[in-house]
Amino acid sequence: MSVQGAIKADSMGRVRREISIQRLLEWAFADECAQVDFEDTGRLVQGYGTVGNAYRMAQRGVLGCRIDGGGKSDPDPDADLVASAVATLPESCGGRRMAVALAEYARARRAPDCMADARTQCVVSDWVCNRHGRRAKTERIGTEVEMRGKRQVSVPVLICPISFSPTQAQIGAARRAYLAWYGALLELRGTFQAHQNLSRWKVNTTMPVMRPWKKDGARRS
Repeated sequence: MSVQGAIKADSMGRVRREISIQRLLEWAFADECAQVDFEDTGRLVQGYGTVGNAYRMAQRGVLGCRIDGGGKSDPDPDADLVASAVATLPESCGGRRMAVALAEYARARRAPDCMADARTQCVVSDWVCNRHGRRAKTERIGTEVEMRGKRQVSVPVLICPISFSPTQAQIGAARRAYLAWYGALLELRGTFQAHQNLSRWKVNTTMPVMRPWKKDGARRS
C-alpha cells in the first residue's frame, strides 16, 4: 500500500505531505520496518521529548554522512521518530502495552476488531449426527411420572444445553480495546501536530471511525 498525501511547504520551506496518524504509523512500521525500542533511554531533545536513534540519525544527516553498517539499511529518520513517540506513550494511554499493540496493528495495516456487527446469539452447545441427520444434543436431568390411561409411566426430562456467543462481556471488552487504541492515536496525533518535527510528513486531523458499531460512528473527528 503506498502512502499518498497532499504536498505543502511549511513556514520553514520544508515540503511535506499531509498524512493521517494511522497511515503514518503504517508507513513507519510496515513500509520502513521501524522497531519500538524500550531499552534505548535516548536523549532529551528540546521541543520533542525523549528520542534515541532518531536524533542521532538526524545529526548524521546534518553532517552529510552516515555510518556504513553492513547489509541492512536503517529506517527513515522520520520513521524512527514515530517509533520513539510510540515507545514513550504515557501510561494514561496504555504505555508499553499499547505501544506494542500500535506497532502490530500498523504492520498488519489494520485496526483492532471492535466487533461492530456482533450480536449476542443463543447457540446450541453440542450436536449429534446420525443417519437421520443432525440434531441438538440433549441431557437427562430427571424423570417425571405421567398417567397414560390407567397406568403410570416414567418419562425422562431432557434439556438442550445452550450458550450465548459472543457474550456481552466479550463485545464490551473488544470495544473498550478499540477506544483505547483510538485514544492512543489521538495522543500521537496531538504530539506530532504540536512539535511539527517530521521532515517528510505533516500530520492532519483525519482519524479512523471513533465508534464503528454506532449508526453515526461513520463521522470522523
